Amino acid sequence: MGTQRAWRHRRRDHSNAPVPASSVKAAYRSSALALKQTFLLVLLGLCCGCTPLGEYLSNGFEVGPDYKRPPAPVASHWIDADDANVRSEDVDDSYWWGVFNDPILNGLIQTAYAQNLTVREAGFRVLRSRARLGISIGELFPQTQVMEGGYKREGVSVNVANRFATPNRWFSQWNYGFAMAWELDFWGRFRRAVQASEDVLDASVEHYDAALVTLIGDVASTYVQIRTIQQQIAYAEQSLALQKQSLEIATAKFKGGATTEVDVNQGQSDVSNTEALIEQLQINLRQATNQLCILMGMPPTDLSEMLGKGPIPTAPPEVVVGIPADLIRRRPDVRRAERLAAAQSEEIGIAESDFYPQISLNGTIGWSAEHPGGVFDREGFLGSIGPSFQWPILNYGRIWNNVQVQDARFQELVANYQNTVLTAGQDVENGLVTFLRSQKQAADSTRAVSAELAAFQEAFAQYKGGLTDYNRVVVIQERLVSRQQSLADAQGAIAQGLIQVYRSLGGGWQIRLQPDGNFFMPLASPSPDVPPAPAPLDDENPQEIQNAAPDAGTVVIPESN
Repeated sequence: MGTQRAWRHRRRDHSNAPVPASSVKAAYRSSALALKQTFLLVLLGLCCGCTPLGEYLSNGFEVGPDYKRPPAPVASHWIDADDANVRSEDVDDSYWWGVFNDPILNGLIQTAYAQNLTVREAGFRVLRSRARLGISIGELFPQTQVMEGGYKREGVSVNVANRFATPNRWFSQWNYGFAMAWELDFWGRFRRAVQASEDVLDASVEHYDAALVTLIGDVASTYVQIRTIQQQIAYAEQSLALQKQSLEIATAKFKGGATTEVDVNQGQSDVSNTEALIEQLQINLRQATNQLCILMGMPPTDLSEMLGKGPIPTAPPEVVVGIPADLIRRRPDVRRAERLAAAQSEEIGIAESDFYPQISLNGTIGWSAEHPGGVFDREGFLGSIGPSFQWPILNYGRIWNNVQVQDARFQELVANYQNTVLTAGQDVENGLVTFLRSQKQAADSTRAVSAELAAFQEAFAQYKGGLTDYNRVVVIQERLVSRQQSLADAQGAIAQGLIQVYRSLGGGWQIRLQPDGNFFMPLASPSPDVPPAPAPLDDENPQEIQNAAPDAGTVVIPESN
């Protein structure tokens, strides 16, 4: 008993004894040796990899290429830059639809901005990209940090060799502790991943802005289409009234024996054909209003009371477009394509980091004891710390080909960016030529309709007086219908061309920068007939956000009287 106590006493004295200086020196030498070996491993990796040492240092201790914005093909000036109605100074196209001074259009855009599901979908993509950026940033810190613990009851065989090493066949083991593994970012793999995530986040924001530009353009274009169809219906109904009037005269003459039944049949054919045209226009009108409902995030419903009847929006004769080079910074889809290329450039460096050893710092601390009461005794403490590395060898070209894959994908996105710039210039030019030429076309069509109407009145009077045959009246009637439809198309094309110009310039996304949503202050107030926008979603209520999309739009269905 006394011997056992003395042994325990000596053990406690030994645990409290100072650490010998020789042990401290040995530990220092071991640590210094580990650091030297790590440094040599880094140099060896740089010599074996594909990034020169100078480039590695100039890149901020990152392997792989650093991104630079690729050149984009842009014209020096617009094709119609010399036209008096095209101005090339800086343009503020934030709220370009205000040039139409149409309160109903303003209200429709406000409702669509608040409720459109495509824009809402793009917004959730931004949230997803932001969360992924947080994950990438977390990888800069120790990748593994776990708390471990457990209990087990073990039994060992009594028939194994060296049986004396385990005097107790049955025993318990209690463990508790922490473990950490930290892969150090020697080659910039994690930093490049963070930069790639930031670029993807920027691209998702640009995608959201591009969705806004498209939405506003689609709402305005659909609204002009509706007004154009309404004008075509009005013209067709006007022609129909004239045709019915001439048919009555032809019928009266036939009954009086002055003409044959051919005139009646010709007149009835024109009347029926125009009535069929009106029905087709009504189909087109319904389809356009249904499309407008979807843009506003609501089920298809009758918008006749909301929209009423009105003229085709009148566009100003001039348009301010800036210079072609502005498209690179103004159009969200161009900026998005460039950001995606930037993100992919970082993936090349991430792929190249696989050529180099992955150097990690690993450590554990914990306690282990046979009985629960001894788990937290200092005698039960255990731990370890030290560097380690993994270096993939004999990969049979997998790493190199992965680098080639990422580089090819980068070149693909660069080509896509350059093509997006080209397409943007094409869109603006198409809008400009439509806007400018449609003004001349509308003026010509107006004169044609006036002349055709005068010709009809004269021919009708001559036919009524028996000075000409009915065939001449029929031909003029048919041409009048065609001329009026063309006039309405030309009048609508002026507004459509201007809308295409501003949409192609990338205007309208700035409305998201207005926190109060009151982005129509410089314009006329929205019509009271336009349904109100829904209340903003509560960011602190995930359930509200989750349930908002399926129910979006139901609050704006106008009630029937």
